[in-house]
Amino acid sequence: MTVASPGVPNWVDLATADLDDAIRFYTELFGWTAEISGDELGGYTTFLLNGLPVAGAGPLFGEGQVSAWSTYFSASDADAVAGWVEAAYGTVLVPPFDVGDQGRMAAFLDPAGAPFSVWEPRAMRGAEVFGIPGALTWSELNTRDLEGAAGFYGAVFGWQFRRTRIGGLPYLLCELEQAPVAGFQLMAGDNWPVDLPPHWQIHFAVGDCDGAVDHAVQLGGRLLHPPTTIPGARYAVLADPQGASFAILHKHR
Repeated sequence: MTVASPGVPNWVDLATADLDDAIRFYTELFGWTAEISGDELGGYTTFLLNGLPVAGAGPLFGEGQVSAWSTYFSASDADAVAGWVEAAYGTVLVPPFDVGDQGRMAAFLDPAGAPFSVWEPRAMRGAEVFGIPGALTWSELNTRDLEGAAGFYGAVFGWQFRRTRIGGLPYLLCELEQAPVAGFQLMAGDNWPVDLPPHWQIHFAVGDCDGAVDHAVQLGGRLLHPPTTIPGARYAVLADPQGASFAILHKHR
């Protein structure tokens, strides 16, 4: 069991237009089981892998909202993070609030408009398994401003950055105490529609990228980016039947 340290991705959840169908899709794709809460949490669903929480899902809560995955970073003090976000010229979308006795959360926009959230764990500690097939394995910011993103997230989470290149383009590895926690990918070239806003992309681990793509499509998903080999891994980007995008990643041993 692993519980994320402050500044490290510790939870992802899905807001979806069809919760029942999303449960069908993801449980069949990743082998998850679904634990549905009572009315006090609006039917919020926790997905379990081998009995441990890995992700969540709930219905859309606002008019005009589209189905999408959200990335949460662990926080020891969500209120302090909100202050750091504002000081670094981000936007507080949802001020910190308590989710019963489960924890405290807040939602933000970075200066380029990419949404992200924080989770301050209490009874619910966040995801408790990472990096194995069916669990969160990587979080990546797709942005058109690597330097601006580094300045903002470095100020908010205390990350350091290591520069590299992937697919011929600059890439930033975000690190805490010399351990990688996330990455920044430059949105440049013909693969990025000009109207696609900056966003955090979640990656779930799989044992076979190509096989998982075929399975997802059979379940009603849609392929957005075909399986591609990068140094040390193979990945693809998919959309679920309601249109929420996510990536799958097979790391080579």
